[in-house]
Amino acid sequence: MKHTYRAFVLAGLALFLVTGIAGAENKYVGVAKCKTCHSVEKMGGLAYKVWEKSSHARAFETLKTKAADELAKKKGLKTPAAESPECLKCHVAGTAAEVKKEEGVSCEACHGAASAFLPIHNKIENLEKAVAAGLVIPKKGDSKFCERCHNAESPSFKGFKMAEAWAKIEHKGAVKPK
Repeated sequence: MKHTYRAFVLAGLALFLVTGIAGAENKYVGVAKCKTCHSVEKMGGLAYKVWEKSSHARAFETLKTKAADELAKKKGLKTPAAESPECLKCHVAGTAAEVKKEEGVSCEACHGAASAFLPIHNKIENLEKAVAAGLVIPKKGDSKFCERCHNAESPSFKGFKMAEAWAKIEHKGAVKPK
C-alpha cells in the first residue's frame, strides 16, 4: 500500500512537471503591452512609434485588398489572401491563437513571443536573461533574418535592400546591448 501511494504521488509529480514545462511556452502578448514602455523615449525607446508608422503595422491590411486576392489566385491559392497561411506567415506576427492578425507584423514577429521576457527585458543587466527567455534581437544588417519574409516567394517581391529597409524600422532610443 505504501509503495502504491508513493508511485501515485511520483506519477502525479511527474505529470505536473511535464505539463508545467509544456505550458511554459512563450505566448504572444500583443502590441499594446509593448506600447506601454516602447512609446516613451525615457522608458523603452520609441520602437512602438517607429513600428506604428511602418508598413509592418499595416501588413495584414494589405492582404484584405482586391489586388492581394488577385495575387493569391495567380499563385494558385484557393482562399483569399487574408485567410491563406502562405500569405499570413509573413503578414502577421505568427500563427498562434493569441496572435491578433490586425496587428500585422508586430514587435513579436521579429522579437519573439514576449510572455516570458516581457517582465525582465527592461534593464540592460537583464538582457542575457531576457534572451534566454526568448527575446530575439535581430542584428543590424542581418539580411537573412529579414529575408525570411522579404524574398522571391512573395508574388509582389521587387528586391530587398537591407540598409534601406533597416533605416525605416530601426528603433532609435531603445535599450541596446553593450
